[in-house]
Amino acid sequence: MNLELSEEQEAVRRLARDFVEREVVPHATAWDRAEEVDRGIVKKLGEVGFLGLTIDEEYGGSGGDHLAYCLVTEELGRGDSSVRGIVSVSLGLVAKTIAAWGSEEQKRAWLPGLTSGEYVGCFGLTEPGTGSDAGNLTTRAVRDGGGTSRSWGSPRSSEAENGGGAGSGGDYVVNGTKMFITNGTWADVVLLFARSTDAPGHRGVSAFLVPTDTPGLTRRAVHGKLGLRGQATAELVLEDVRVPASAMLGPEGKGFSVAMSALAKGRMSVAAGCVGIAQAALDAAVRYAGEREQFGKTIARHQLVQELISDIAVDVDAARLLTWRVADLIDRGKPFAVESSKAKLFASEAAVRAANNALQVFGGYGYIDEYPAGKLLRDARVMTLYEGTSQIQKLVIGRALTGVSAF
Repeated sequence: MNLELSEEQEAVRRLARDFVEREVVPHATAWDRAEEVDRGIVKKLGEVGFLGLTIDEEYGGSGGDHLAYCLVTEELGRGDSSVRGIVSVSLGLVAKTIAAWGSEEQKRAWLPGLTSGEYVGCFGLTEPGTGSDAGNLTTRAVRDGGGTSRSWGSPRSSEAENGGGAGSGGDYVVNGTKMFITNGTWADVVLLFARSTDAPGHRGVSAFLVPTDTPGLTRRAVHGKLGLRGQATAELVLEDVRVPASAMLGPEGKGFSVAMSALAKGRMSVAAGCVGIAQAALDAAVRYAGEREQFGKTIARHQLVQELISDIAVDVDAARLLTWRVADLIDRGKPFAVESSKAKLFASEAAVRAANNALQVFGGYGYIDEYPAGKLLRDARVMTLYEGTSQIQKLVIGRALTGVSAF
């Protein structure tokens, strides 16, 4: 077993670190206070290739393996989790899912724009009443044979392409509401999940690629969040939104499988971002402990401060190795879903502990936003909630170990 990074992976890490130090870190506090990241960061992420990682170059991607993707995600998480979320969702949940499930026409219509940063994607799964219970969506897509909708092609394209996952002909009329949608106010396309048949539970759910400028789709920004304040989070409301059958991603009734396959890899991305938060907490705590003096010496020389820092360091290493294992399994074509849940569970909880310990090292100064500890703790807290709560991860792991579902 060789845990050393290759020269290429080290180069990717350096590239990501330099990018974050130049384009993210100097602005993170201001973006947090303003509750808005500069939209220009998307194009910069595309230009450096971060929005195309693991996507074939044929579709505008930059290739690379999933460990390289984790290294980039970790560095972005270290700089600002709101920026990390742009990549995790637009690339990790949307572009990768189109690459895995899309028709050739869908790939060519959307992937070049998503990987370059010309387009931004969002993942329309969560609803006001269905968070963890994703199999019981209330958003409905009702078949209407009138066929009066426009082509599903990308929003700035004049092409009239057809040939989506469910065949051609006719429309679906979609009604419903989605909540807490990352990139929601910025997105050009939403990977939307809706109930399209009367089959019970998750068997009735289908996935659609819906341009966000489609008539009847409105968006409302969500403000006042505890953390990830700079992230463009939205509520999506769909009122008689007409979507052609050719916009369906994957077979009808397989939308839940599409969503779960996306989230299995997405949990690895969240875990990597949490490693970044924990690493940032460690770096900040060590630096501050070496500067701050109490009782005639730097606080780094106090035993209990060293204990706090040591606990952070162990959590960083453990979370990183769990995350890298998932990337290795994916790249070798091995099953990874349970390992991804383990990584997401541990890394998200570890990020909260790490940020909390860092705040303790900073003392009263950690409680004001001139110092990084408070923002790290606020950003870390949501990681235990989205893309599957810690409790959901435990159920996934427990079911795999016992063979019995506890739902």
